[in-house]
Amino acid sequence: MMPEATGQYFLAVSITVIFTVFADMGITPVIIREVAKQPSRARDLLSHAISLKIPLIIFSMCGAIFTAMALGYDPLIVKLVALATFVLALDTTHLLFYGVLRGFQQLRFESLGVCVGQLATGVIGGLILWLHPSLTLLVVALISGSTMNVLISSSKVVKLLGARALLPRWQRADTKWIIKSAIPFALSSIFVKVYSYVDSILISKFLDVTAVGIYSVAYRFTYAFQFLPLAFVAALYPGMSAVVGKDEGALKRIFLRGMWYVALLCAPLVFGIWAVAPEMVLLVGDGYASAAPVLGVLVFVLIPIFLDFPVGSLLNASGHQSVKTAIMGVTMIINGALNWILIPRLGIIGAAYSALACFSFMLIAGLCFVPRILPTFRYFVLLKSLFPIFLSGGLMLLVVVYLKPITGWYAVIPVGAVVYLVSLFLTRAVNRDDIALFRKSFRRL
Repeated sequence: MMPEATGQYFLAVSITVIFTVFADMGITPVIIREVAKQPSRARDLLSHAISLKIPLIIFSMCGAIFTAMALGYDPLIVKLVALATFVLALDTTHLLFYGVLRGFQQLRFESLGVCVGQLATGVIGGLILWLHPSLTLLVVALISGSTMNVLISSSKVVKLLGARALLPRWQRADTKWIIKSAIPFALSSIFVKVYSYVDSILISKFLDVTAVGIYSVAYRFTYAFQFLPLAFVAALYPGMSAVVGKDEGALKRIFLRGMWYVALLCAPLVFGIWAVAPEMVLLVGDGYASAAPVLGVLVFVLIPIFLDFPVGSLLNASGHQSVKTAIMGVTMIINGALNWILIPRLGIIGAAYSALACFSFMLIAGLCFVPRILPTFRYFVLLKSLFPIFLSGGLMLLVVVYLKPITGWYAVIPVGAVVYLVSLFLTRAVNRDDIALFRKSFRRL
């Protein structure tokens, strides 16, 4: 589609995604936490949540369209935003249904829905690009994937709680309680969406839509991998919620193990993508070579993003969501200010530096509050478990950079993977007990 069209598509989706938070307003995290604590209340909680989300969805759809018009974008972008609001409505619906299932710690259905939804989007989107390239039809491809998720999530919820659970229900006391509990989560979600997507809007205003298209390639290559820590959070958050205030030792073990897991995933992605960034962006096609240096900076954002997921889950599960909200609010301000300063001076790479700075702040600030929840927690213990993992990633990076000119970047990827796995054992980041645990977990699937 080339950078300009890619920029129009990415910009329209970015505007719509920002408004998904207004369609949920922190309701889903409250439902996850409360269902995990009191499964018997799941039906009533879901009915009340649906009654709140219906007007929020309508408001969000209208708000996204109005914002696109108010920002003065051309009619095509406004049209794409209007169409993408249906994705917004569907996504916030299956987000709630999957939230109920997360509360029951039944995660395989969400895994199935995500896989089927992404497959539908990929197949339909690929056929559109092959047979009749059209930005409008590409948004339709997104709608198809979201529809599959709604069908899968709703069918399981109905089987678990009955069809009556999907009927809106309004009781003043319960509804008021949900709203009050959701406010910190809502603010956190708003802050996340703003600092995650405001860079695209500022790039479009300070530079142009073509620059947004080039930046979006680096952005997608980086943030596409967020599904990996999100998968762990799906299990971590309800698991932590279930032991908060009951077993500090178990809570500490879950937190440290969560940090260990996300580091295992993060290290090879960051160092591997950095090593082959120039070649990766060329996969998109001609006109995107200037995205390589942006990707080389932006990919390091994955380190604080991945590590912050268990930290955020711990704060939210332990009732410190207001702390997390405050941290995200400051992060949003830092990101907006840095983007405003750096984009006009450095171009799109300025947005990458801004993202790296604000996400690093968010992780460090969150870690400062962990000892208040876990008095026996020690930073040295955490660093001791994470350092060998990132050392293994660094060893992999050296091998990949050395061999890439000799073997080519395709062939060096499996070599790098082997080096990383071997290094994990040599540095004792992973041992035989860990392998046994992996095997046990997969047998359960």
